[in-house]
Amino acid sequence: MLSVRFWGDRGSIPCPGPATVKYGGNTSCLEIRADDRLVIIDFGTGIKPLGDWLMANDFKKGPIDTDIFITHTHWDHIMGFPMFSPIFIPTSRLRIRGPVSYEDDTLESIIGAQLSYRYWPVRQSELSAQIEYGQIKETSLDLGNGLWVTTKYLNHPILCLGYRFEYRGKSIVTAYDNEPFRNLFPTDPADPSYDEDAAREGNLVAKEENEKILRFFLGADVLIHDAQYTAAEYENHLGWGHSSYEHAINAAHKARVKKLVLFHHDPNRTDEQLEQLEANYRAKVHGRTKMELMMAREGLLVEA
Repeated sequence: MLSVRFWGDRGSIPCPGPATVKYGGNTSCLEIRADDRLVIIDFGTGIKPLGDWLMANDFKKGPIDTDIFITHTHWDHIMGFPMFSPIFIPTSRLRIRGPVSYEDDTLESIIGAQLSYRYWPVRQSELSAQIEYGQIKETSLDLGNGLWVTTKYLNHPILCLGYRFEYRGKSIVTAYDNEPFRNLFPTDPADPSYDEDAAREGNLVAKEENEKILRFFLGADVLIHDAQYTAAEYENHLGWGHSSYEHAINAAHKARVKKLVLFHHDPNRTDEQLEQLEANYRAKVHGRTKMELMMAREGLLVEA
């Protein structure tokens, strides 16, 4: 069985409080299970409760041995690392992989920079776990026992990877933080900077890149897609690297996705607002698609 459990689904910053109890206030962290095999995506603050759960459950069966994939190194996706309990256990084996935007900084140095005395009482050199770091680009990796992961660059202000996990005919895909590609050249002939060839080429490139993303989603059993904004809100956040609910739903439908999980909730969005948005979008797609649509929430388990 291939499944995903959500331990953190917020973007930008943790937002605990009485208005975020149902959907949760932790930042990005996913637990993928391929039968007994554990894979983790992102070190957002949701990694803290996941680590505690692993120590109380998996650790009883033997040492924690897992592959961890980082979508990108923005703080909300790595800030929980110092509180991940398995890093303090000598028998833990962690293989951490992800993209890096700057050649002079390794993944290890970016994540480990949080573990310095100016920020934290424990230094990286004092961690007990066996930790391996690896920088990855667009690729396919055999994780063993029939589990594969394929990576795809997304559209975000720094290098960001989507992940497609495939196991025994089932698939789970992540696509956050991601914004639809658009033409960055002026398309209005009245614009002083307008260039007909550049405008045409810009439209072509944006279309091709969006089609690549759709092929990456194609036929996924579960798609976890960025949906920080409504369509109206998105117009005020162009270039921020996030998507609208409408774009996520349309893309998933085009790619014949079976289950769409809307993810990376805005930190200002309350439980009541998310409940209403979920109901509204479900009503809009009812009868138009067989795709199942849901909002991510902490503790949610979705099987592929």
